[in-house]
Amino acid sequence: MLNVLLVEDDIDLATAVIDYFEIEDISCDHAVNGVVGLNLIEQHDYQVIVLDLNLPLLNGLNVCKNMRDQGIDTPVIMLTAMDTLNDKLTGFDHGADDYLVKPFAVEELVARVQVLAKRKSGQVTKLQVGDIKLDLARVQAFHHDIALKISPTEFKILEILVRNSPAPVSRERLSLEIWGDEQPESNSLKVHIFNLRKQLAKSGDKHILRTIPNIGFAIGEP
Repeated sequence: MLNVLLVEDDIDLATAVIDYFEIEDISCDHAVNGVVGLNLIEQHDYQVIVLDLNLPLLNGLNVCKNMRDQGIDTPVIMLTAMDTLNDKLTGFDHGADDYLVKPFAVEELVARVQVLAKRKSGQVTKLQVGDIKLDLARVQAFHHDIALKISPTEFKILEILVRNSPAPVSRERLSLEIWGDEQPESNSLKVHIFNLRKQLAKSGDKHILRTIPNIGFAIGEP
């Protein structure tokens, strides 16, 4: 069952959407303003967030920007009564993944929710696990607020591990996501992992990057 958050102050519309979601076997929490919506987003793991643009207390743009700044990569569908290109660009600039203009067919909303639920948002610009922070826009990594001196390849490895934390990532998957079909020498991944541990040790803790026997690697506390 999909787990969705609807942030919408129009009670009649929200009721209709929630009822239809139930028919489609979609579990839906509901918030009537942006502040409550953001609190729920911070406390729960949703697969998709359906977010109205014009909300009381905190509008949808600020809710979306705030969650992206925290590294929350849940896909967001923005609902709005405005249908201009600038409005859509503004929504995307604040971290939305999709846009639906009111009035809309609930069937279309369900279809978009089902598509977005299959992936994480590409709009997130910051990730964090423990004291490791990644700035994806600037391609910079920090540990205990100390910048790590790592290569672009090592940054990508770290990003994959952070996105999957605390679950381990196999060596095969890391190699495939980093190099694709053009695999390098067999010890390249080992060398990059060694340097990541070296940099993490300089800033306080090499053990946060763990080797999982017969599986691969994981970031974070066990």
